[in-house]
Amino acid sequence: MKEYGFIRVGAIVNKLELASPIDNAKEIVKMLRKADNEGIAIVTTPELSLTGYTCGDLFLQDELLNTSENALDFILKETKDLDIISIIGMPIRCNNQLLNCAVVIEKGNILGIVPKTYIPNYSEFYEKRWFTSSLDLRVNEVKLLGRTIPISSKLLFKDKQRSEITFGIEICEDLWVVFPPSNNHCLNGATIIFNLSSSNEIVGKDNYRRNLVSMQSAKTISAYIYASSGIMESTSDLVFGGSSLIYENGKLLKDNKRFEIESNLIYTDIDVLNLVNERRRNSSYTSSVYNNDYKIIDVEVSDKIKKLERTYKMYPFIPINDKNKRFEEILEIQSSALARRIIHLNNTKCVIGISGGLDSTLAFLVIVRTFLKLNRDNKDIICVTMPGFGTTDRTYKNAINLVKEYGATLKEISIKEASLLHMKNIGLDPNDRSVTYENIGARERTEILMNIANMVGGIVIGTGDLSELALGWCTYNGDHMSMYSVNCSIPKTLVRHLVEYCKDNSTDKRKKILTDILDTPISPELLPPDESGNILQKTESIIGPYVLHDFFLYHLLRYGNSFKKIYFLAKETFKDSFTRTDIKKWLKVFIKRFYTQQFKRNAVPDGIKVGTISLSPRGDLRMPSEASFKEILEELDKI
Repeated sequence: MKEYGFIRVGAIVNKLELASPIDNAKEIVKMLRKADNEGIAIVTTPELSLTGYTCGDLFLQDELLNTSENALDFILKETKDLDIISIIGMPIRCNNQLLNCAVVIEKGNILGIVPKTYIPNYSEFYEKRWFTSSLDLRVNEVKLLGRTIPISSKLLFKDKQRSEITFGIEICEDLWVVFPPSNNHCLNGATIIFNLSSSNEIVGKDNYRRNLVSMQSAKTISAYIYASSGIMESTSDLVFGGSSLIYENGKLLKDNKRFEIESNLIYTDIDVLNLVNERRRNSSYTSSVYNNDYKIIDVEVSDKIKKLERTYKMYPFIPINDKNKRFEEILEIQSSALARRIIHLNNTKCVIGISGGLDSTLAFLVIVRTFLKLNRDNKDIICVTMPGFGTTDRTYKNAINLVKEYGATLKEISIKEASLLHMKNIGLDPNDRSVTYENIGARERTEILMNIANMVGGIVIGTGDLSELALGWCTYNGDHMSMYSVNCSIPKTLVRHLVEYCKDNSTDKRKKILTDILDTPISPELLPPDESGNILQKTESIIGPYVLHDFFLYHLLRYGNSFKKIYFLAKETFKDSFTRTDIKKWLKVFIKRFYTQQFKRNAVPDGIKVGTISLSPRGDLRMPSEASFKEILEELDKI
């Protein structure tokens, strides 16, 4: 799994015996063995997990400090056969100082020690009574258990095989300050941050803490693993909840249940390659990178994952939480952008081709919303239905009824006669069913729309979506062209959900029309229907399921994943829906079409960006029209 950038990380909250390091060491060893059995490569414990955080003036006693070192020695001996990197919280004596530290161990060896930098001494915290900041540390090595160990807040631990797997450490209060050490850790190469914490519980603090971890993970574009002390700390004045959190680039991947008496462990698989790619594309991030005198320690991060712990959404463009709020926001973005363009053009009319399909329906609904925003009469929405050789009664009636129900202006212009004349003029047999036959219809429709727009003083609103642009599933200078495009960054899977949202918030009559449109097979209707008058040309039978293509597109452009990795993710995600053979077949179709159809994307009209992915050559995607994909297909064939 390291090949694809996946590393399993975890957080332990150990059941604590306050001021009893040996007992705590035994419990930690038990949990480390459990973590190793779960395939975890790197795991952390809370702050001062060997002693407990609330030992108070006992930290000034040699008895506790000596026993802590003995407890660490016990852990080293008991875990030397485990293939796991462990981060243990404990006090460390260094010259005349006592430091609150994270000790990193691997197979019986101490790799390095990271001391806490920011020592809280306000409200309920009195740490400066016992501990010194790393800022006051004057050495970079310390003697511990007869070994000389690197000690610094500027230690990074890098995997020998994959340099992208690099982790840094900060301790509790370090996260809560204006400029956390993890900022520098990440700017100097860390993709994973571990935080050993002892964060007490008061009303509302849990949400604040989660937001803090989430924001730091997002700001540093890192995976952030947080482990805090549990309820077996002293309750003289405070209670500790034992919160554990794992975030990746601001997104919560795993958390635990707080206030548990027994030890608990959480873990998940993080994707460091996605993080690295996100950093590369973020020019603001890369321009901040500088060297800050870090010491790099080489480690061997294990690759024990047999099955991914995390899952991926089949529909990555569809929100999971607050769907209606998100759909409303999308429609507001689309309609506000169009409103701005209309205002600039002195309240021009809008001309749109209405087919009775999903894309033109969504674009029409966006125009209706725009006109409501501008207090304009829907009569200035000029809707043109253009029946051709492939138009079915079902889509024709839905188009007519939709326009009438919303009070827009309807024009019906058949393209059959003009298309036949054009075929005659260029010498194409009317029985020909080649791409030329199809494109004649598409271009004829666009010509009509453009000329009507000239006549009425309006603009043609494009209806094509993001998925069609990615695949080049549009006729160049046909439905490919418009004067403003409102759906250009809305993928096909999202188009359906937006129309459903509009349906659910419509009157009964409108709801009935939209329901039938949603139930209609996706088709450009450029080939004649079957003998029963049903749609024969079904898009997904030709180019493949949009649910797969949108998944491919998302992981290609959002994270820059290799197609080999995209195939792996698709296999994991769609294992109950598609065979591996079908996934590979449609992925090859996607690759061929994506690479060969850039010339169409290079000439798209203005259109609004809605989500994180756009194919505009003026903004998000600049690629040559002649890029080779031969080696990509050859690599897929080997899998």
